[in-house]
Amino acid sequence: MSAEFGRRSGAQGRISQWLRGRRPKEIADDGGREGLLLAAAAAGLPLAQAAYPSGYRCSCDRVGCPTPARHPVSFAWQTQSTTDRAQIERWVRHQPQANFITATGMVHDVLDVPVDAGREALERLLASGVEVGPVAESGDGRMFFFTLTRGTPEDEDEWWPCELDSHPETTDEHPGLRWHCRGSYVLVPPAQLPGDLSVDWLRGPEHPLPDPLSLLEALTDACARYAGENESDQLAAWPHRG
Repeated sequence: MSAEFGRRSGAQGRISQWLRGRRPKEIADDGGREGLLLAAAAAGLPLAQAAYPSGYRCSCDRVGCPTPARHPVSFAWQTQSTTDRAQIERWVRHQPQANFITATGMVHDVLDVPVDAGREALERLLASGVEVGPVAESGDGRMFFFTLTRGTPEDEDEWWPCELDSHPETTDEHPGLRWHCRGSYVLVPPAQLPGDLSVDWLRGPEHPLPDPLSLLEALTDACARYAGENESDQLAAWPHRG
């Protein structure tokens, strides 16, 4: 494990040098989209091609696509996901509009929370000196905290697939914390969504991936407060008889 961490730290150092002095979104804005995707792959995030916006619709042929521009283009996305630089360059240049997903549960997991809860938790974690890894924000109201994967335990029966928490196509049923692990994916920045929304890095892939448990308490507490505030707002808006 220490040797693997050393290799990862070396890669992160090279990415930090490459990104030094520049915000990830600025790099994307000046034509560095391919560079950002390659940086994510160099950090160990396996990538695969995804759909992209076509007006307010999805580029796929699915009528009424439930996750427009947010899903992989191939059913074989888990086996196609790769960190190979040459393959990613071919994908980007062949289909420059395509978004990319990163498959979770291989190298990394993603803790996915409402953006208000995520911002509160991020501020708390940084103020406490906790090592926070890459963090992305989606224009549709979610924040993604990238962490190390839990890994496959010796007893395979102890592992749960992501479908037991939330499946990428049924995430509306899970408005709080979603833990993307094996069998799931998230969009990797930079990505475009319908309605001129985007997914961008707040903290780029140059930051080492932390243990998910080091972030979990702050995220769950923030999500609980977020849910409580939403419930109070809904009750206050409910019509009352005088």
